[in-house]
Amino acid sequence: MSGHSKWAGIKHKKAKVDAQRGRVFTKIIREITVAARVGGGDPAGNPRLRTAVQAAKAVNMPSDNIERAIKKGTGELEGVSYEEITYEGYGPGGVAVMVEVVTDNKNRTVGEIRKAFSRHGGNLGETGCVGFLFEKKGYLQVEASKVDEDRLLSIALEAGAEDLLREESLFAVTTAPKDFEKVREAVLKSGIQPLSAEITKLPKSTVKLDGKPAEQMLRLMEELEEHDDVQHVYANFDIPEEIMAAMSA
Repeated sequence: MSGHSKWAGIKHKKAKVDAQRGRVFTKIIREITVAARVGGGDPAGNPRLRTAVQAAKAVNMPSDNIERAIKKGTGELEGVSYEEITYEGYGPGGVAVMVEVVTDNKNRTVGEIRKAFSRHGGNLGETGCVGFLFEKKGYLQVEASKVDEDRLLSIALEAGAEDLLREESLFAVTTAPKDFEKVREAVLKSGIQPLSAEITKLPKSTVKLDGKPAEQMLRLMEELEEHDDVQHVYANFDIPEEIMAAMSA
């Protein structure tokens, strides 16, 4: 899981910069709209919507934008009809990649996703080709320098977490999806602010990459993450931290 942890930390830092330019607003608004359409417009009774609204607030999205996105999802306001699709494929070195998109034009999106894979030494595969290599989990990252490990472990496990791992400068807390909200709330109430907290897909095993394949993989991740239709990208690479740091600088 170390590759996931390192990338998630880099992605979080980049998101703060992107948010200043409004680049993440489009993705979050789409997620809010779809979440409201699928599970209703009340965040209290819709965990997916609640998580999306929390993400919106974390990047200082105006409340009016959030409310409009919810109302478009529930049909109270007219809006674009979005479709959720998951693409699966392989990156350099046989790395498994899953791409979750929300799009209003799936033909355009699949063409652009396929080109991104091809440009960086990968290829788009059939549905189901790599999905079995990942499992859905609640996932929280906390900066190790800001919390005592034993205290965090006690809080997380008491709230229902499955595990806590030290990964470089971070603690990674994993939970079953159903326990994510409870663990997140317990961590927050204890005064600990997670670096990130999300329902994600974690790899069951990893593929080590170095040199050119590692650089290609990170370029593929960046291009996919920056695509307006892409909500989440999951991959099972394990790349040395110095390469990831250099590429993200």
